[in-house]
Amino acid sequence: MTPHIAFFNNKGGVGKTSLVYHCAFMFAEQGFRVLAVDLDPQSNLSTMALEESQLENLWSENEQPLTIYGALAPLFDGTGGVSPVHIESLSNRLGLLVGDLALSRIEDDLSTEWPRCLEGKGRAFRVTTAFWRVIDEAAKRHQADVVLLDIGPNLGAINRSALVASSHVLMPVAPDLFSLQGLKNLGPTLHKWRSTWATAVTQAPRDLGMMPQGDMKPVGYVLMQHAERLRKPTQAYTKWQVRLPVTYSKSVLEIESTSAQNNNNQVRRIKHYRSLMPMAMEARKPMFFLNNADGAIGAHQSNVRQCYDDFSELTKEIARRVGIESDHQ
Repeated sequence: MTPHIAFFNNKGGVGKTSLVYHCAFMFAEQGFRVLAVDLDPQSNLSTMALEESQLENLWSENEQPLTIYGALAPLFDGTGGVSPVHIESLSNRLGLLVGDLALSRIEDDLSTEWPRCLEGKGRAFRVTTAFWRVIDEAAKRHQADVVLLDIGPNLGAINRSALVASSHVLMPVAPDLFSLQGLKNLGPTLHKWRSTWATAVTQAPRDLGMMPQGDMKPVGYVLMQHAERLRKPTQAYTKWQVRLPVTYSKSVLEIESTSAQNNNNQVRRIKHYRSLMPMAMEARKPMFFLNNADGAIGAHQSNVRQCYDDFSELTKEIARRVGIESDHQ
């Protein structure tokens, strides 16, 4: 089965979308066929990946047939079922399911139908698994080796359905109090969603066919190491870095731990490449692909090379943890 990896933290501002974007391109660079999915109603992944002129064509004034919302609309407006979604090509191996602000319209319906799954209601399952059905069909059509889901920083109904569509969960965190609190909220919520879905799926009408398992297996966390500021000296970052492994083990894995030693749950630490990001946004390419023509000259070039190495090692470790290999590695 193709792994569907959700990048998720209910605390915003940790660099989640940038992480998805760069991992998607690096997976493709390493020979994987990749499908990136923008399930955040803010559509930040789509705006990061595409030119404004492209988005203007995809987001028409009256309807959005080429976005993921367009594929879902017939089901939610009662005119039919989900339809095949447009895959926007970002490279030879990388495709994007384009996000849409209109996704916020289906939040209430997703919320209402979730408890009805426990009653075995057919429409409840069709609605709750709508993301999975669209993504699964697109992944097969794209012949994807891996699917990366960018979802918003909240614990709402849209994200719950996105997690039902996920086999794995990777958590971007920052070394601060807010990320620590985010893990404390996120862990128990994932346990509850996983448990509820495991019970509900046994009630699914057989004529609906295959159902997502909603495994939501924890892959680990990626520490987004932001540049230090005068107000937050090194000691403060160290304080939170030490506490993150213990909190992750307890809240996400439900394993009591009093030691931060041998932290196998930290997938990798990623530096905040502050000077490269503006150039990358202007060039509409990942930071590790910047060149002289993009303004990455002098000391920037060493940062570009380090960025490439960082994301290369990160994606290789993610691939190892979710059990996929590339023929080109």
